[in-house]
Order: sequence, then structure tokens, then C-alpha cells
Amino acid sequence: MQGLETLPTDVRSVLELAARSMFDLFGSASEGMMLVDRNARVVWINDQYKRFLPALGFERVEDFVGHPVSGVVPNTLMHRVLETGKPILIDLLTNRAGTFVVSRIPLRDAQGQVMGALGIVLFDQPETNLQPLIAKFSLLQRDLDEARKELAAQRHAARTVGRHSKYTLASFVGSSPAAVEVKRQARRAAQSTSPVLLLGETGTGKELLAHGIHAASPRASGPFVGVNIAAVPETLLEAEFFGVAPGAYTGADRKGRDGKFKLADGGTLFLDEIGDMGLSLQAKLLRALQEGEIEPLGSNRLIPFDARIIAATSRNLRQLVEEGKFREDLYYRLNVLPIAVPPLRERRADLPALVEVLVEDIAARNGLQVPEVSAAALDLLAAQSWRGNIRELRNVLEQAAMAVEGGALGAEQLERLLRSSGLTTIATPLAPATPQTAHPPASATAHLRPLAEQVAELELQAIRAAMAHTQGNKAAAARLLGMSRATFYERLDRLAGGGGGLG
Repeated sequence: MQGLETLPTDVRSVLELAARSMFDLFGSASEGMMLVDRNARVVWINDQYKRFLPALGFERVEDFVGHPVSGVVPNTLMHRVLETGKPILIDLLTNRAGTFVVSRIPLRDAQGQVMGALGIVLFDQPETNLQPLIAKFSLLQRDLDEARKELAAQRHAARTVGRHSKYTLASFVGSSPAAVEVKRQARRAAQSTSPVLLLGETGTGKELLAHGIHAASPRASGPFVGVNIAAVPETLLEAEFFGVAPGAYTGADRKGRDGKFKLADGGTLFLDEIGDMGLSLQAKLLRALQEGEIEPLGSNRLIPFDARIIAATSRNLRQLVEEGKFREDLYYRLNVLPIAVPPLRERRADLPALVEVLVEDIAARNGLQVPEVSAAALDLLAAQSWRGNIRELRNVLEQAAMAVEGGALGAEQLERLLRSSGLTTIATPLAPATPQTAHPPASATAHLRPLAEQVAELELQAIRAAMAHTQGNKAAAARLLGMSRATFYERLDRLAGGGGGLG
């Protein structure tokens, strides 16, 4: 046994021996190898790899080596290995030279920094060598192509058949009293045909609520057509609303064009930012709402329409009326079923649920892992004023999701992001409640009573406060507490009968 070298037993020597052996194995058994530097330029290929050059469109090695790898090898992922420092051990690469099973390995210097990457062609005829794997891949690819075709067909059908609501009232996330009351009013409005006026700051979810009202109404099967008045030049709004008759003016479509009122026939017309409408068009809108008919631009023919109107604005319409910037008669025509959508700062209890829904949607849309938001980060979010409301919150969460790439989102990361986004003043979370001592205060013994008694006492306090706030208006107090009238009256009678001082 003399002359045989003994195997190393220390980790470094074992790894060096394995690396040398693997490289020798790849060099002899693989179909080709390629080396790129940290700038993703090809610096070397072995003799086996040179046979692929003609199929890739290169006659000389000099035309290939020294150039960016993405420019000479279509569909390569070598740049990703250099960026991430992570290997791609098994992958399928398809380009004009064929389909190959490849491996991509990052190379590091003595300090552990990525200095290049090695690409290895393991098989150049995978349909023979890896037939079961290729068959499964082909089947999955075919299913994906079919799903894409079906989705494209559905989208095309939706565009051609009509426009429908994208959200329901369940999409309005929140269980706070303010959110519950908004959804209660929206469900009630959905069963009516009268105009709805959504009032609230920008970014509070007025458009989503309009979709939800339509989806909950008897017109749900009809079209939902929206127009943002602030986004359309005033000179084009009349044509946008009422349509254009054939040949109405030079350059007009010879077939004419239907306006939003006609497109919304049998469904719902959503007028966003109604407070930005000019006075001249307000008069024509009022007439259309009163008479139920429109006159296309360039036509003297009246066309009846049947569309339910939902309007929304972030401006104070009452003040605009007083300033003479909004017609008072149009205001009363629209303000039949007003719904005030609360800003985010008035429903902070809904923020954890909103964050959960938003981060999941952001991750799904961007192909990211859902980031985990820490309790401290939620507290920091809840402390902010959110002038842009849910739209601003989504923007911050989307930036955060991109920054953490699916990891945990902590309060420190979030605070840095808020500062970098231009927020000059960042509110600090409320201090957590002090932990209970080993000897609870005497007041704690007040809770050592039957639960039914404590619940009844809390109900009595809530009803007293609601009645005082509404000056004895029982119907208004019931709405304030989010209770039906029947339930409210039943609790009122029961508590009054028990000596609650409400009778």
C-alpha cells in the first residue's frame, strides 16, 4: 500500500480536494464550460464549449470571449448568480443553439467576495438524457400556455361584453365602528335607486365603496362605468359624458361614439371628483339627471338612459355651493344618500387588518414572498396621521415589501423608509401599558363579578352615552352603536326595566 496518498481529514483540505475533483470531473464529463468575471464578461471557454459557437452565431472565439455574457448567450442567468452570489445548480437553458441542462456556480476570492461565475453545460440533449423531467416540464408549460390563453380570452370578453365591478363591500376592510357603519349605509344604499354621494378625503376608498354598492345592488349584472372628472380636460367632458353624433365635427368618428351615460345604461355610472366639474357642464348634468335623457354632441335627438348615479368628492361641496362654484340644485340632486367615508386616522383599529390585506396583495402582484410585519412596526404605522390615507399606506408598504424582499419588516426599517419618503415628522407609538404587579390594585377586584353583570353594565353605559349624544333620538343612537332598531329597543326596554334610569 506504499505510494498511496492518505485522504485529508481537516475541513479545508477536504473541500479543496473535492473542488479539484469536481472541476476535473466537469471538465471531462460536461459538454462545455464558460467563465465570466464580476462584470459579467466572458473571459474563458473550454474546447468542448467552442462547438456551440456557430449555432450561437459566432465564427471566431474572439467574437465571443470578452463580450457581456447576456449579449452572446440569449436567456442566460449568469448575471443573477453574480448579483445574488447564489448558485443555480440545475436549470434548463433554451436558445438558438438548442436546449441544455446547465449549472451556474459563483466563484469567490479569499475575502469571500464574488469575483466571477462558472457556467457548465451538463447535457446538450436533455430530451434524451432527461426524458421524464423534460416531459413533465413540457406538460407544465402547456398547461401554463393554456391558462394564459384562457385568461386573455376572459379579459377580452370582459372588455367587449361590458364593464363590471371589481370589488364587493367585503373588500372594504375593517371592523371598527366607523367601518361597520359605512358598510351598513352602503348596503342600505345599494337597495335604492337614488343617487349616492360619497364624501371623504382622497385615498379613503370611495371608488372601492362605489364598486361594492354596485355589486350589492339589483344592477350588479349591468355595467359599472366610472369617470374621473378631474382627469379629463373640461373641453372633452361633454363628449365623454354624452357621446358624439356621427360627423359632429371635423375629425369626428363617422360612426359616432357612445358616452359614459350610454355605456352605463342598465348599470351604474360613477362620477369621481364631482366637485371639479365646471359650472357650464353642471347645468347639462342636472338636466340629464332630472329628465333621464341625454343629447349627444352634434345631435338634436334625445336618447333615454337608465343608469344609477354614484358621485364622489374629496372637496367640501357645501362650501363650494356657498362660494358659487357648484350649483345648489345639482348638489341637492346628488346629495340624496350621502355616505361619509372616514379617514384612516379615525379608524386606526382597522390598520392591522388593512396592512395584512395590502401586503398580501402587493406580494401577489409583484411575485414576492409576503413580508411579516412586526407588532412594533404595526404600532408605528398606527401612530402616523396618514394624510393620504389608505393610498399613502399602500405606497409605504409597497416600498417596504421591495426593500425587505419577503423578510420581516421591523419598526426601525419602517422608520427609515418613512423618513426617506419625505415625511418630516414621524409620530412615535403610544407607550405600552405598564405590566401588572404581583399585587393587583383594589379596583381590580371590581371585575370579580359574574360576566353577565359586567356586560349589562357596559351596555348601559354605551346606550346612555349614545342617547346623550343624539339628544334622546333613539333611531340615531341605534345607528351610532351599529345596532338594528329592534335590537336597540329591546336592550333599552330590558335595561330600563332593570333600573338603568333610561325610562
